[in-house]
Amino acid sequence: MKKVMAFVLTVTILVTSLFVGCTAKPTGGNNDNKKHKIGILAPAVTHGWVAAVAYNAEARAKELSDKVEYKIQTSSNAEEMTSQLDDLMTWGAEAIVAFPQWTGMEAPIQKAIDAGIKVVNFDIEIAVDGVYRVSGDNKDMGVQGAKYVVDKIGKDGTVAILEVPTAGSVSELRKKGFVETLSQIAPNMKVVTYATKFTREDGLKDFADILTSNPKIDAVYSMDDETSIGVLQAIKEAGRTDIKVVTGGGGMQEYFKMMPENNDIWIQSTLYSPAMVKNAIDVALKVLDGEDVQKVTIIPTTVVDRDNYKDFLDENSPY
Repeated sequence: MKKVMAFVLTVTILVTSLFVGCTAKPTGGNNDNKKHKIGILAPAVTHGWVAAVAYNAEARAKELSDKVEYKIQTSSNAEEMTSQLDDLMTWGAEAIVAFPQWTGMEAPIQKAIDAGIKVVNFDIEIAVDGVYRVSGDNKDMGVQGAKYVVDKIGKDGTVAILEVPTAGSVSELRKKGFVETLSQIAPNMKVVTYATKFTREDGLKDFADILTSNPKIDAVYSMDDETSIGVLQAIKEAGRTDIKVVTGGGGMQEYFKMMPENNDIWIQSTLYSPAMVKNAIDVALKVLDGEDVQKVTIIPTTVVDRDNYKDFLDENSPY
């Protein structure tokens, strides 16, 4: 009888243990360690700065590998990016960091938001309600460029503005900041405006033509470091000595190293680092974690020239 009672007691303990094991809440299971799925959309590499954006985005996603599962896609036009956006939605992306360089992405982005996906818009602004946005201060880059030009050449002279219409809000805001500030602090300054692109090849080709059309230019408001490298080459090849300032934008190591090489021209850049995309990845993760995040994050402007360029040299930078 004692053996029977002992057997019954043992079975009872086992059943109770199994029941408790099935109903107890898991500790440290998959629910606690779930990784958020974040998709990254970037343009194909047509520009050193763009290449560095993709590089920094992937680097940050890897740093967050214990919290994030990611996919990065690069595209050459709006149609290709739209297709990749659909692929990321099918993959199950909970958030998408989008860096579009073309018009036509508004409807696809809205579709993603309507599907419950969080979208962080990096750099070029997407005119869609509900997106989070991370960008440099494009307008202030123009403001600082105008102040720099006036500081170096005074309130009279001729300034050539090199705008980039294909860059959308980036070019529009930089030009707006420059023109508005210049009209306030140097209203007598003569301004001539030309279109170009964010490449050194276009900067060289277009500015060579501009030099032919303008016998005297005191300063160049270029919005991009690579464009500015082309501008400087055009100035050198034309043997021009009238130009005293060439601005830039981005934060290119090659351009920084050119700053002390020519004492006759003040070479300037307003820092617009591609590493800002890391902030966009962080915003996406915070939103998915339920943190309170501002809709717009603006990274402040920093001016770099021959006086402080050494502070920004980085031998490991891909740009």
